[in-house]
Amino acid sequence: MNIQNLEKSTWFYLCITLLLFILPMVITERSLQFIIIQIFIFGIFAMSYDLLLGYTGIISFGHVIFFGLGAYTTGIALDRLGATIGSLVIGAFIGVLLAAFVSLLVGMLTLRLKSHFYAMLTLALSGLFLVAAEKWRPMTGGNDGFTFRLPDIIREPNHLYILCLIFFVLIFFGLRRLTNSPFGKVLMAIRENENRTTSLGYKVVYYKVIASIVSGVVASLAGVLYALSLRFVNTGVFATDLTIDVLLMTIIGGVGTLIGPIIGAGLVELAHHWLSSLADVHWIFERWIILYGTLYILVVIFFPLGIIGTIRSKLAGRNK
Repeated sequence: MNIQNLEKSTWFYLCITLLLFILPMVITERSLQFIIIQIFIFGIFAMSYDLLLGYTGIISFGHVIFFGLGAYTTGIALDRLGATIGSLVIGAFIGVLLAAFVSLLVGMLTLRLKSHFYAMLTLALSGLFLVAAEKWRPMTGGNDGFTFRLPDIIREPNHLYILCLIFFVLIFFGLRRLTNSPFGKVLMAIRENENRTTSLGYKVVYYKVIASIVSGVVASLAGVLYALSLRFVNTGVFATDLTIDVLLMTIIGGVGTLIGPIIGAGLVELAHHWLSSLADVHWIFERWIILYGTLYILVVIFFPLGIIGTIRSKLAGRNK
């Protein structure tokens, strides 16, 4: 690609990427670095969900399945096979394969029907995986979970930061390329009018299943990084709360934008940590979820299309 033909937005994203690589030299506090790492991880998770909801119009209440698979396979591999890069690669690879298989299976079974069948089946499956993780204690540790050691090369917070940032950037530009491609345009056509897309000769189920697989694989990679950031895994990675969180991140930032879910992930993570840290100031902050819900309501009122969606709408209105 000719450098002169790069879009202005691409240059903007590349500049932001450069700043993020430099950031650890400026922010040396471990707690702040951890928050930024969590934003990268949940930004990846939210982008994977946005590919389904924002670009294809598929609602999933069990997207956490793929996230949990990536986290558990990575944790188990590092715990049982040893803290080596080889174990990490094996665990991540198995997690990606399982996520692809489950998303393919679920997609083939339900995506021929209306989207709410897919939503309800994924919700039921997430409960099934949660129960399985609770009962299979010899492997998963049940509700208590288990800790594991990281390979030496990523044991330092700065190294883990760079690893998460690399995956974050690669996935963002990869999904951006996918959604701007003819394949992505078909996904958006399915979202807007599935019947018309079918009448044009497109195999809608094929496109939906591929989108489901890509989304599941990306979510599993987010789970891999999440397990590495905590060095701990328990059944919480299959909790429905995580799906609700990533749904809120996507809606707050703006569905169908990719950059919106990242902003939503940043706002949610920062609000969570900030409100929790104020518990010593006043008792009401111990109930931070109330303030979190209030913040969400205000965003929906003042940014009905999400932050990025509303900004784009207003800019488009001015240009007319």
